[in-house]
Amino acid sequence: MSEKTPAADAGSAELQRSHSTQAEEPAVKVKTPWWHSVVEAGSATQIVIAAAVAIAIGVAVSSTVENIPAAAVTLVGIPGRLWLRALRACVLPLIVTAIVLAVQRLRKMSGGGQKLARVTIIYYVGTTLLAIVISTILTDLVWARQMQRVGEASLQVDEADADTYEERKAVAIHMVVQDMFDSLIPQNVVHSLANDALLGILVTAVVVGYMLKPTSHIVRALEEIEELITKIIGFLIKIAPVGVFFLILPNLFKLNIRDVGHNLGILIGGGVANMFIHLFIVLPILFFALTRQNPYAYWAKCSPAWLTAWGSSSSAATLPVTMKCVAARGVPYTINKFTVPLGCLVNMDGTAIYFPLCVVFLAQTQGLSLTPADYTIVCLLSTLASIGTTPIPSASLVLTVMIAQSVNVPITGMYGVIIAIDWFLDRFRTALNVSGDLYAAAVIYKITGIEDPPEEEGMVGEVRDNTERV
Repeated sequence: MSEKTPAADAGSAELQRSHSTQAEEPAVKVKTPWWHSVVEAGSATQIVIAAAVAIAIGVAVSSTVENIPAAAVTLVGIPGRLWLRALRACVLPLIVTAIVLAVQRLRKMSGGGQKLARVTIIYYVGTTLLAIVISTILTDLVWARQMQRVGEASLQVDEADADTYEERKAVAIHMVVQDMFDSLIPQNVVHSLANDALLGILVTAVVVGYMLKPTSHIVRALEEIEELITKIIGFLIKIAPVGVFFLILPNLFKLNIRDVGHNLGILIGGGVANMFIHLFIVLPILFFALTRQNPYAYWAKCSPAWLTAWGSSSSAATLPVTMKCVAARGVPYTINKFTVPLGCLVNMDGTAIYFPLCVVFLAQTQGLSLTPADYTIVCLLSTLASIGTTPIPSASLVLTVMIAQSVNVPITGMYGVIIAIDWFLDRFRTALNVSGDLYAAAVIYKITGIEDPPEEEGMVGEVRDNTERV
């Protein structure tokens, strides 16, 4: 047997180091031309262009055509509705698989699961309270002073709406609290699945994910379902520009700018301005302070999510797109699958901002002023009402009545004005809610430092590559 010389050993070691260095070198990312994102299916650029064109056409038509036929609005919106229905069909399996598998991963981490849950809840509740306080201060100091008292004729409740108002007045505060807690524990899981009781489904998924053994066949089946849903969502994102265009266009046909009066203009302008401040000042400051990243660049790269939210007016329907955008930004799947579905249901900054403005609008148009004690009650009840979803039709409108009654503000005919414009402002609320979830995922990742298990790094990297166009 021949012996290796020291020189041969040194050469072999050098060769191994060379191979090791080559293996560790990251792959060079090839730069694509600037126009590549314009022609790439489902890119953020395509979605932005589609939304801009839809807004331009919608505003031009609504401001020049006297009466747009209802049939035209309905028919134009069919492609968008079909795309939205396809997204909503992915929500339930996505929430179930995401939460169960996320809890399974967290069980493998010593203390990681408790830390993630604690940080997520504190962050969501904290940002909601911050949104309500800032909205209340701005409403009292700025918007309330510009609202005008209306005549008795405008305050009269139409007979056609009287029954609806009385029904909503019957919703007491303690019943809202009871409904919120009841929605956490479904007494019939199948019924909850059939009726989209998402909060109860999320809680059930957490319990199931904690109880299942890692080697269970159910876990393996859920992983297969997750892979299938991911492929479906990938296809839906490719056709997202078409869906977003036909979601936005028919809704702008409903907007009649000439019918917007002074008080209604203040309500719309105040609501959008309060949301704008929270989205572009408050949340970016928090994001930069905690992550040291450019918040506006991060938000712009996630444009498919908040544009879909604006067009669909549904955080739940936007959930698949939101999770794709978060994954593309490098947030680990363990955090993504826990924080984003939870935020979709409980992180409602836009809704929280809107409640104080509506109550003050109802008060000021009657010549009433709220006291500091009234504002405190409004803040507390707005926080309670915005967290979670209640099994009540038109929940935000019903809860507005409940909050107004709690500070002795009568419900008048001006409530009909809120109902008439709610569909429009709801889109801005939803876009803000989804944007808050996008920011939260990156912030919570930075605070907790939780990474995916080593055995899943290859899979996660592959998924991120596939979602890079988002």
